[in-house]
Amino acid sequence: MLSISGTSVFSGVAFGPLRFLKSGERKISRVKIEDVDAEIERYRQATSEAVQELAEIYEKAVADVGEVNAAIFEIHQMMLEDEDYQDSVIGIIQTQSVNAEYAVSVTAENFAQIFSSMDDAYMKGRAADVHDISERLQRLLDPDSYEPLVLKRPVIVAAADLAPSETVQLERSMILGMITAEGSTSSHTAILARTLGIPAAIGAGPAVNASLDGKQAILDGFTGTLYIEPDEETTALMAKKHEEDVKRRQLLETLKGKPNVTLDGKEIDVFANTGSLGGIVDVLKNDAGGIGLFRSEFLYLESSDYPTEQEQFTVYKQIAESMGGRKVVIRTLDIGADKQVAYFNLPKEDNPALGMRAIRICLTRPEIFKTQLRALFRASAFGNIAIMFPMIISVGEVEQILEIVEEVKVELREMGMPFREDLELGIMIETPAAVMMSDELGKLVDFFSIGTNDLTQYTLAIDRQNQQLSQFYRPEHPAVLRLIEIAAANARKNGIWVGICGELGANLDLTETFLRMGIDELSVSAGMILRLREKIRSLDLSK
Repeated sequence: MLSISGTSVFSGVAFGPLRFLKSGERKISRVKIEDVDAEIERYRQATSEAVQELAEIYEKAVADVGEVNAAIFEIHQMMLEDEDYQDSVIGIIQTQSVNAEYAVSVTAENFAQIFSSMDDAYMKGRAADVHDISERLQRLLDPDSYEPLVLKRPVIVAAADLAPSETVQLERSMILGMITAEGSTSSHTAILARTLGIPAAIGAGPAVNASLDGKQAILDGFTGTLYIEPDEETTALMAKKHEEDVKRRQLLETLKGKPNVTLDGKEIDVFANTGSLGGIVDVLKNDAGGIGLFRSEFLYLESSDYPTEQEQFTVYKQIAESMGGRKVVIRTLDIGADKQVAYFNLPKEDNPALGMRAIRICLTRPEIFKTQLRALFRASAFGNIAIMFPMIISVGEVEQILEIVEEVKVELREMGMPFREDLELGIMIETPAAVMMSDELGKLVDFFSIGTNDLTQYTLAIDRQNQQLSQFYRPEHPAVLRLIEIAAANARKNGIWVGICGELGANLDLTETFLRMGIDELSVSAGMILRLREKIRSLDLSK
């Protein structure tokens, strides 16, 4: 028996044969061509077909994993149509009189090296996207050399790495689990695997290779361990672990409809985080009390231009109505940092996480902000919507926001548009500055929502996208917990409610700590709702 260890992406245990998928790395020959114009036209035709393919893949991905996770395929379409990329390919064909396959291969390598050399972890990750779109073009240019990724029976998928488009095209019913030699927990493939609920591990190293193909294996998604041709003892142990996991999931199902109340009677709201209309299905299926964080930026990420007020209103109205009176806290656009949108024309920054993002964009481009606010207020007439504003650092910002909000209300009244006058307005506490000003800020708003992901990043001075610093990135760091406690205390002092909507809210080891701090609401991924409810119902805060 051989065991290979990687990093867990999604829990669960999978049993079955391994299928090693080669990600289409083919040797591209350099061929001299006579008709340059015809070769350029061949390249343009392949690009047009690739864009159409990606549009179809996007529609499939939306149905499978929701709009936010499918957005990568729209980004791939834009990369294919990027002028710099196209000029490079065409320039190589023209100046060297070579075949389009070779020109695409050289361009891909050059662009990938540029991305890989960048300091920003998110931009480094785009190197894989360049290879992905270039591989698609080469397949269309030379279809006879391409062997499609087809799964004919249920298998544990193994690969050096998988591009997002490869992952989403695999037949879901044939995937028992997934393990890759490379990749990071923040890669698109890892996100897709988590969203699809596939037991998965990444970063297992060169031991994951073609020699594993066809061998029987067990993938322990809890630990990220792959057992090759496991012995009887390991098989029995994993079978027991799988059985316990199934029973636990069934037991959690019995908690649906039960209150989130401790043994001594303290009740807390358990809400869900989501970022797409498709995600609401999981929110309701897992019996969330509401939505504590709806990420509105998917509307901007998936559009080729600024979404109109009507387009936004339609989405927000549908969310409010779908939740049937349950609270829906919608965060205003959080563009910037690792979420770049071309048509915003944001300046290139050495450290975008500390640059123009979120509320800073809204306050410097008020018309974009007011368009979103009008749509949100109009939608509030159809459900229980609350609005929260991200990346706050000062009282002045909130005062400016409230002035703009009043202007929007006046406009809507003059237009005869109905909206909720009692709509709650809150802010995200995700900077140390906001924590230190939380007493004064609490006098201006209706609630705080603590975004622990960015709060951890800014408190520890660690880029949370940088996998090389993962050993230092500790969301449960005492400094982070003390800041949460300060914000919670100042919320209580000002008579407003306070929630946590970052990943730390799902840490069951800290649930009791948060309840003792006076946290009123925890918002987590939909899959964690019932686990968190179970934890809350086991606590006795009187002891």
